[in-house]
Amino acid sequence: MEQPTLPSSASLLEFPLKMTASNVQSIRTLDKNGGEITSVGFERFGFDCEVPLDVVRSLYLRPHYVITASDDETDGIDTKEEDSHARFTKGHAAYQSKSIYHPQSQSISYTTLTRFPPVKLLPPSGRKRVLVTGGAGFVGSHLVDRLMLLGHEVTVLDNFFTGSKTSVSHWVGHPNFELVRHDVVEPFMIECDQIYHLACPASPVHYQFNAVKTIKTSFQGTLNMLGLAKRTKARFLLTSTSGERFISLRQSAFPLWTRFFSHPFKFLSAEVYGDPEVHPQPEDYWGHVNPIGPRACYDEGKRVAETLTYGFHNQDGVDVRVARIFNTYGPRMNPYDGRVVSNFIVQALRGQDLTVYGDGSQTRSFQYIHDLVDGLIALMNSSETRPVNIGNGDEFTILEFAQLVRDIVEDVQRADGVAAPPRVNIIHEGLPKDDPQKRRPDTTRAKETLDWQPRWTVRMGLEEMVRYYKAKMAEGSL
Repeated sequence: MEQPTLPSSASLLEFPLKMTASNVQSIRTLDKNGGEITSVGFERFGFDCEVPLDVVRSLYLRPHYVITASDDETDGIDTKEEDSHARFTKGHAAYQSKSIYHPQSQSISYTTLTRFPPVKLLPPSGRKRVLVTGGAGFVGSHLVDRLMLLGHEVTVLDNFFTGSKTSVSHWVGHPNFELVRHDVVEPFMIECDQIYHLACPASPVHYQFNAVKTIKTSFQGTLNMLGLAKRTKARFLLTSTSGERFISLRQSAFPLWTRFFSHPFKFLSAEVYGDPEVHPQPEDYWGHVNPIGPRACYDEGKRVAETLTYGFHNQDGVDVRVARIFNTYGPRMNPYDGRVVSNFIVQALRGQDLTVYGDGSQTRSFQYIHDLVDGLIALMNSSETRPVNIGNGDEFTILEFAQLVRDIVEDVQRADGVAAPPRVNIIHEGLPKDDPQKRRPDTTRAKETLDWQPRWTVRMGLEEMVRYYKAKMAEGSL
């Protein structure tokens, strides 16, 4: 009897397109050079991390509760599809939960996935056992999606202090996936080949809630994971963020936040560079950090984590990588944790004025989440042991960024047939003290050693985020 021929890795990810009958025209995504982006990732250093873009999008660019219906409208509900999201996901509804949200009673009928998204079929020699700490968070969940689609075995470690089960729930039950509720400050035993150490609260409202626990997570958590890497001879990657987050708070938009903070302020996320005196910031810049300030628990925690990482590398020969992440945005960002991107988008979707502090001339750079995941995977599988900046060097003024967000929200609403609401205004308020005028990474090392550079334009990334938050509002979860 002739043995059936297994489809190639590429066809395993492509065949779902044949299973749909959606006649919705898909959106074309163009990179910085005007070329169409049809996949994310690439093959570097013998590790192939490329997957079709529409497959990745199908995992996040839809409502969790997919169907919105009245209480008496459930017959034939499984065939209903949201065309606005099909334009991006090209009909991958076959791999989505069919849970139903009833807005009238504000109730949800949950169901499990009927099938998992297709993953590459790797031979045992090519399949890695990967541990991702903080894997239920914003960055971690996108990294997990990519690694799962590539066919690797992934274990997510998260205590859900800031992460969410819904970010990775579409993989629960898959034979290649395991989700463990665990705090990294406690030892954890597992066999693995690679460790992506992302675990640590990243916004002031979270890391200032318990400053001692924050620095303990950075130090003790990193110590435990490095000890695990030493025992298992796994490669270890530390994410050491260094980008700024600038928040605009208004009582009507974010009432929870104003319980904690009564004035506008900036977020300098865990930055090993602190408030830099050098622009752009190269990896050999030592930084400018206040060791006793309100952000010190996070800033100094990440700095000591790097010290600990290279201590294990130099003393015990642990194979380490250090990624210094600059401003990153994308779907699954918590709209209430202070990032300027999500704040502007949510305000615009709600028809609220966008708040810009000062005259808006201060500049920031933003990279999309897919570019970051590409960079992290490339660094993990490279031979580069020095710290590497991963960010986008394109700068925007805050005022330009606010105007761009407003325009994109209006474009999406118009494309979806939503009646045009009154145009939101951009209002200016006093500039916070010590607000840095520039924030931009020097990514020369990443380009030279990883052959990596950002592909996504800010506009295309923002359009995906607008649709993501729009869906969250439609399903009643935002």
